[in-house]
Amino acid sequence: MAEKTIMLCCAAGMSTSMLVARMQDAAKADGEDVEIFACPAAEADDKLAQENVSAILLGPQVRYMLDSFKQKVSDKNIPVDVIDMQAYGMMDGEKVLKQGLSLIK
Repeated sequence: MAEKTIMLCCAAGMSTSMLVARMQDAAKADGEDVEIFACPAAEADDKLAQENVSAILLGPQVRYMLDSFKQKVSDKNIPVDVIDMQAYGMMDGEKVLKQGLSLIK
């Protein structure tokens, strides 16, 4: 089991799952031991209850949920950020991986 876990949340989970695959490839190439998974924002509560999440990245299409996510995990000390829109649009797994890892101290 990886010591770091990055959860990506988006509207439905389709395009984000492709980004997860690219992030996993980048993590493997960089020698990073990190678990990365995607889920629809509607399932985030269940995933947070089941998984030991280190950081949450929101897809640009659900950026309006940033404040509610921050409140949701404020007692768990889990950082939340919105995926860089350009990196998301280009499916830049390396850049999004670095963004997620930068949240984890």
